Amino acid sequence: MAATEHDSTSPRSGAPAAGGAGPRRDRSPEHAEPSRFLPHVQGLRAIAVLLVVLYHFWPGRLPGGYAGVDVFFVISGFLITGHLMRELTATGTVRLGQFWARRARRLLPASLLVLLFCAIVAASPYLMPVSGLQREISEIIASTFYVENWYLAFTSADYLNHAGDPSMVQHYWSLSLEEQFYVLWPLLMLLAAWIGTKFFSGRRRTAILVTLAVVSAASLLFSIVFTLTNPAPAYFVTFTRMWEFGLGAMIALVPALRIRHALGSFVLGWAGIIALVYTAFRFDGTTTFPGYAALLPALGAAAVIAASNAERWWYPTRILSVAPMRFTGDISYSLYLWHWPLIIIAPSVPFWGLSIYHRVALLAICFVLAWLTKRFVEDPARGWRVLTLRPAKVTLWASLAAMLLVAGTAGGAWALNAPAYQQGVQQLAELRDNPPECFGAASVLDEDCADAAPSDTILPSPGFAGVDKPSDEQCFVQLNDARPVSCEFGSDAPDAPTVALIGDSHAFQLLSTFQRIADDNGWRLVTYFKGACPWNDTPLSTGGAFGDACTQWRGDVAADLQADPPDVVFTSALATTPYSAAGYDSSYDAAVAGYRAAWSTMTDAGVPVVTVVDNPVWETDPNKCLRTRDAASCEGARSDVLVANDPLRGAAEGQQDVTLLDFTSVYCDDTTCFPVVGGAGVYRDQDHLTVTFVDSLAPQYTAALKSALAAAG
Repeated sequence: MAATEHDSTSPRSGAPAAGGAGPRRDRSPEHAEPSRFLPHVQGLRAIAVLLVVLYHFWPGRLPGGYAGVDVFFVISGFLITGHLMRELTATGTVRLGQFWARRARRLLPASLLVLLFCAIVAASPYLMPVSGLQREISEIIASTFYVENWYLAFTSADYLNHAGDPSMVQHYWSLSLEEQFYVLWPLLMLLAAWIGTKFFSGRRRTAILVTLAVVSAASLLFSIVFTLTNPAPAYFVTFTRMWEFGLGAMIALVPALRIRHALGSFVLGWAGIIALVYTAFRFDGTTTFPGYAALLPALGAAAVIAASNAERWWYPTRILSVAPMRFTGDISYSLYLWHWPLIIIAPSVPFWGLSIYHRVALLAICFVLAWLTKRFVEDPARGWRVLTLRPAKVTLWASLAAMLLVAGTAGGAWALNAPAYQQGVQQLAELRDNPPECFGAASVLDEDCADAAPSDTILPSPGFAGVDKPSDEQCFVQLNDARPVSCEFGSDAPDAPTVALIGDSHAFQLLSTFQRIADDNGWRLVTYFKGACPWNDTPLSTGGAFGDACTQWRGDVAADLQADPPDVVFTSALATTPYSAAGYDSSYDAAVAGYRAAWSTMTDAGVPVVTVVDNPVWETDPNKCLRTRDAASCEGARSDVLVANDPLRGAAEGQQDVTLLDFTSVYCDDTTCFPVVGGAGVYRDQDHLTVTFVDSLAPQYTAALKSALAAAG
């Protein structure tokens, strides 16, 4: 979500009073001509921020709430373009220094305050895992200088599918994109105005309108193509969103688009709200976004802005103007800034969590903090006379100094914790090479360990478990990528037995262990991994581009396997994967049938299949609890974290040439599941196992594969 302009519509935000003596020195000439207050736009801001905040608090309830940022982009394009056009009309130019100084005074104080808070939190190993320190500091610095969106694009962050453990400042991607808009847009308008004056008989407005329309159309086309081909970075890069600012700009530049007719405004306004509600509840992480899908929320926002008639109380323009909506719109910027860091930090706070009661309380705290920040930081900073009564360059230099202060604080957090980070890296390397006796799963499965005393030390440490994962990410495809990417490890001898490891991220979590198994036994390991796409013939219930990509990936993998059959296949999958129930009594029955159909392509050819019952899935990463509490306090009820009917179990039962491994007794007893087993930290996040723990299961995986190979002859 982006921070939008607040001085654009409300008299309380500093617009000059009618009949005044003219613009003060602290005001950009863009305000020489007062603008009419549009309270329903403030209400639209409230909708936008609530969509994003509620999506982050309850992603399953409002799966498309992330589109709230697109609403903000349209609002910003409308407001800022109107401001700039008024200044160009009144003065013939835009005083860029004044314009940028006002943006800095408006947006930076609250933004840098929250970043400073995050930098201080990052220095605490009790609130932030040491393993994530490097990424946290990098993103805080990127956010400070408003390039967070490009940082995430270059690191291929997966925003919609929540890959990895997001940083406290990941939400700054939209603020970064909007700041880039503030830099580029006035330059683009000035260039267009110059062209209009120089070559088109002074028709500056027409030149600006045509230029922005062409840029917006090019941006939309780029967004559609780039989202289809590179969906992860496409979510963040500036050019895939520029058209949304342009859409708002068209409403500002073309008066005919602002509908004042009563019936037309009523229909248009409610159509826009319905479009936003539909987006919030029907879009989700599998939607191809932004691309063409972003047209719906963007056009919905544009429709609400364009609906200008407020004669009746039941008109959307009036409903959006009620006091609670305007209040939420007023604090929307600070509310957005605060809510995400608190969500990330909360599970690590002792005696806190993210239960329904904790979430509601945390949401209330976010509103209080947002109001306090608006009242005591945002508003005073706008009129701080030490800056407003001086040239614009004073504000800009002061802004740079404040940004360097925040970046320096982040650097200090890194320096303070760097020794612990290096120690964690060394500890993890030593642990993989020389695990303790009776460690991890061995403490339960090895009879010789029955009397062994439990370890008081958790390895890897809860602060470093997040990086204990396979490193060969080039072998793992996700989102809408349908390529059947295959990687090979182990022996390259022509007669080496071939083991195929296939599945989603719960198969990928086994990769490092299976590499070592292949090396130790002289086997060839071939892998096929796609996020959220198990090796199953039943379509996912999540359709669209993601579902199509999963279906295509499965077909291509099947063709590869049939063209060059392995000697044995090992597969695993997330038990809660949603399958389409079409043609079956339930999605469970459909999943079971789909697994059997996929496996039969191998077993019918004499290739055995080995699979494993899925591990428990926690609501939040148990390491957040383990950093501040003992292991017993972080246990979970078996009924809450373990899927009772894993379709993998049902699919394997009674099937010839299919071996089922079940380690449920390692993770859980009859009532409770454990985040630590035999001194080993089991999880690196809420549902993926650490490589360290998977390594402790290597003897069981090896035995099952050897048995299957022997049976196949």
